[in-house]
Amino acid sequence: MTPTLLRSWPLPSAGSDKYSRGAVLVIGGGRRTPGAALLAGTAALRAGAGRVTLAVAESVAVQLAVTLPEAGVIGLPESAGGSVGDAGLENVLADFDAADAVLLGPGLDDIEQTEALLRGLLRHESSRDPGDAPTVVLDAYALGALPRLLDELSPWAGRLILTPNPTEAGILLGRDIGDLAADVVELARTYRAVVSCQGVIARPPGTGSHGAGNPDGGSPDGGTSGADGPDTGDHWEITTGYGGLGTSGSGDILAGAIAGLRARGTSDAQAACWGTHLHAAAGDRLASRVGSLGYLARELADELPPLMMELAT
Repeated sequence: MTPTLLRSWPLPSAGSDKYSRGAVLVIGGGRRTPGAALLAGTAALRAGAGRVTLAVAESVAVQLAVTLPEAGVIGLPESAGGSVGDAGLENVLADFDAADAVLLGPGLDDIEQTEALLRGLLRHESSRDPGDAPTVVLDAYALGALPRLLDELSPWAGRLILTPNPTEAGILLGRDIGDLAADVVELARTYRAVVSCQGVIARPPGTGSHGAGNPDGGSPDGGTSGADGPDTGDHWEITTGYGGLGTSGSGDILAGAIAGLRARGTSDAQAACWGTHLHAAAGDRLASRVGSLGYLARELADELPPLMMELAT
């Protein structure tokens, strides 16, 4: 996945207003970890999403609304320990249904509560036309709950993006990672999802191009329909580095960027490929300027717009 290939697979145009660039809903942000939702929402906006809403624990909702005034904020009921679960799920369903991409996971911190949340959303979507439904991006604790729900994921089949780190990928597989590329391909097949893990991106074989109807997004093989990558295989590996990306909050930036790109009208695979490259390239930029240790995840988001501009020329 080189810059040359990405230039031949252009992102959708900026459109005329925020409504033409889609909506992202981020569900997460427990009392102890509100920053994860903040980072993800910031990255989604920096990636060009038109609108972002954060659904977070009620105790931190006002603080996040002030910190990120560009986003809408929904306060959710929380457990005694401050965790977000399925309590008050009805508070987010309208925004869930209206979103182009929904990111679940940043700042969720209780596996049982997270499992209940995912199960409630799957139940809500079980009778819905998948053609009108958002792409669902899962990160962090949402990934940890996923193996328990493997037999219930059919409502999200073909419109799911997973962003595990290698440890989380091992949890999803039920074993340690061996050959990273082969294991990411296996994850994509098992969960019927696009998967981005440590610079390797895979899509489920034989799937359609969910969300690829925007004619402004082209494909690397020169076509304008599909927008879901070349026909030469089902996985890609980025060629840029990983300078300092193992820093707290980095994964929230990656997941938020992918959700933001998807909301703009890319396909699921294009959002994952572009988001993974931009995230790594942003790390390289900061590593060369600040050092490979010591830069902050929030600084990655600021690098996304200039990187996208460079790849558009």
